[in-house]
Amino acid sequence: MSTAFGSFIWYELMTSDADAAAAFYGRVVGWKVGVNVMPQAGMDYRMIERVDGGGAACGFSGGIFALDDEMIGQGAKPGWMGYIHVPDVDAKVEEIVAAGGTVHVPGTTMEGVGRFAMVADPQGSAFYVMTPEVSAEDAAATSDVFTVDKPQTIRWNELAAPDDEAALSFYTRHFGWTQEGGMPMGELGEYRFIQCDGVTIGAVMPYADFMPVAGWTCYIGVDDIDRAVGEVQSGGGRLQGEPQEIPTGDYTVHAFDPQGAWFGLVGPRRS
Repeated sequence: MSTAFGSFIWYELMTSDADAAAAFYGRVVGWKVGVNVMPQAGMDYRMIERVDGGGAACGFSGGIFALDDEMIGQGAKPGWMGYIHVPDVDAKVEEIVAAGGTVHVPGTTMEGVGRFAMVADPQGSAFYVMTPEVSAEDAAATSDVFTVDKPQTIRWNELAAPDDEAALSFYTRHFGWTQEGGMPMGELGEYRFIQCDGVTIGAVMPYADFMPVAGWTCYIGVDDIDRAVGEVQSGGGRLQGEPQEIPTGDYTVHAFDPQGAWFGLVGPRRS
């Protein structure tokens, strides 16, 4: 896979009810969720498919991983997770631990998928690092689960960190990101943009006590923010505020899905 080092190459929803989550995001985003692709491993893992205007699958946006009772009993909670591309999972995990991070899931190799590990940065924000398995035929393939402007992809990655300066230092050092540009947020401080391979992939901001969630937030692209908001409300999700216009002219809003996973939406206002 020729995707740049440090880029987000996969997104995963961990949930307590995969069927309900598939139905919810299908209505809100327009995704189609496939059948379990890992029953032989004793797991319930389903692929999230983007759908074109004719209803045909046109690519993947990530996966849904069903948490079992044992995982939930050990403290696992519904949430969205991003996978960051690295050339060597074990070496990167060692670096992260040396920098004060922690390991939640040690390096694991899955045939046909690659090697990955779930880690947390020194402030506790969790994410995956991954080296995908790539065949000779797919050597030139790139991940398109993240875009800056398309619906049904993740369009923005936002980190709310208790110490945003330390967070920026950690991610720029370990994943080659850069930090250019930003917006003032008054007493909250600065909302600072982050780039990977020259593309702005999101932002880092200070976490404040009134915010519902610290850590990473994935913003999912939708075709119409008002339509999507209506589906969140009718589908049992919980909105956090109203859609707000951003400098691009699109609108964003935050919500919890019915199982408690935190996410953002971004898209145009059509009406």
